[in-house]
Amino acid sequence: MIRTKLASEFLGTATLLATVVGSGAMATNLSNDVGVQLLINTIATVFVLYILITLLAPISGAHFNPVVSAISALAKEISAKTFVLYSGAQIAGAAVGAGLANLMFEYPLIDISQKERTGSNLFLSEVLATAGLLFIINLAVSQKESKKIPRLVAAWIGAAYFFTSSTSFANPAAVIGRTLSDTFSGIAPRSAPLFILAEIIGALLGYLAFKALTSKSKKRK
Repeated sequence: MIRTKLASEFLGTATLLATVVGSGAMATNLSNDVGVQLLINTIATVFVLYILITLLAPISGAHFNPVVSAISALAKEISAKTFVLYSGAQIAGAAVGAGLANLMFEYPLIDISQKERTGSNLFLSEVLATAGLLFIINLAVSQKESKKIPRLVAAWIGAAYFFTSSTSFANPAAVIGRTLSDTFSGIAPRSAPLFILAEIIGALLGYLAFKALTSKSKKRK
């Protein structure tokens, strides 16, 4: 059973990263307008997120993201061992997905990104993007609206691509995968720790906000 779940997390994260990196590369081939490039990248990501979460959630929960798995472990929905295994599968999937996208667009399999993404504005953006993601997921589950999660997550990430200055990575595995591609969606390895730290903080804040909101609601009842 755990092998099937790990395969689901690996495949889902690989497909997600192949889409993010590949659509970014395609976008720069099709247009020199950065706004159009971001729109192409966003649309492809939103569509594939909806598909992957809908189909793979019944198998593994469709986390595709170490901070989602970490919060699930914190909430005792999965064990600490499962969190570690999930995270490994997600990071490996992200690397493979980025590599496949590189090859599809005739880049080297591993093409280390040179795209610097630094600054307190990007840090804040990643905190907010990840906090919103975890808040939405947990609130939907608590309201017994899990079937809406594919739409809710896709909608949030699609919106956050445009309202955050970081374009909403919101996923440490995605950050690691995107360091391996020097394309539109890439991030330089030296910029990655800032993003990952912001995502960890954001995940915790999102979960705490969810707990605070739901505990107040229970008290009112």
